[in-house]
Amino acid sequence: MNQVFVDTDVCLDLLSGRKPFNTSAEILFSMADIKKLEICVSSLSFSNIDYVLRSQYSSIHSRQIIARFKTLVNVLSVDSHTIDLAIASEFNDFEDAIQHACALENNIPVIVTRNQKDFKKSVVLVVSPETFLTSLF
Repeated sequence: MNQVFVDTDVCLDLLSGRKPFNTSAEILFSMADIKKLEICVSSLSFSNIDYVLRSQYSSIHSRQIIARFKTLVNVLSVDSHTIDLAIASEFNDFEDAIQHACALENNIPVIVTRNQKDFKKSVVLVVSPETFLTSLF
């Protein structure tokens, strides 16, 4: 099964219905739902997702959405070593550095994000959701 690391922005495209980006996110996560793809996310993503969803939904509804979302993904830990890798990286954005370090540490071959410009220093392949989906078909 293909394994992919999905950045928080793509998760939020799905969960908050951000048009027009939600269409690719829906296809991507549908593949995970039918076990054609293993989507990995960092534990860090959940606090960021909740923060954004609470601007759109109540706290209770946000948690319900997150609970359903969690069934679709493999949650990867962010630990002291992950933070050390992020600190030592040349990434300007620390959150992106943590995401990259998490993917790298777990040997995930590709990061799917709409924020490709901030992953220029990545040693992991970085692609948009559309490019990733095109490569599967």
